[in-house]
Amino acid sequence: MGDKPYDVEERLIEFAAHVITEFNFPLKNYASKYYAEQLIRSSGSAELNYGEFVGVFSIKDRTNKLRIPFKEMKECHNNLRIQSKAALLKSNQEILIDEALQLCKILSTIIKNLK
Repeated sequence: MGDKPYDVEERLIEFAAHVITEFNFPLKNYASKYYAEQLIRSSGSAELNYGEFVGVFSIKDRTNKLRIPFKEMKECHNNLRIQSKAALLKSNQEILIDEALQLCKILSTIIKNLK
């Protein structure tokens, strides 16, 4: 995730893959397992729903479809922030937190530009 491709779909795929690899270790307790599993689901959902958005033609449907990955990415960002504050993350996970925030901003901008 060091290089930031401009292709939003590719960035969402990279983010979901990074989440999977970063959380592929034995989890210590209920909280770490709960938040890690939810993060994996929401990061994958953001990308898969973005793929649906790409195939829709009407502006209204595109806007509605894009709100789902935006909400999922917002959930990823908040999940990572909670884990960070609860000291559940491995060191240097700021990269994931920053990328989630950037993707939220990108998706939000696309939604605004569709209107």
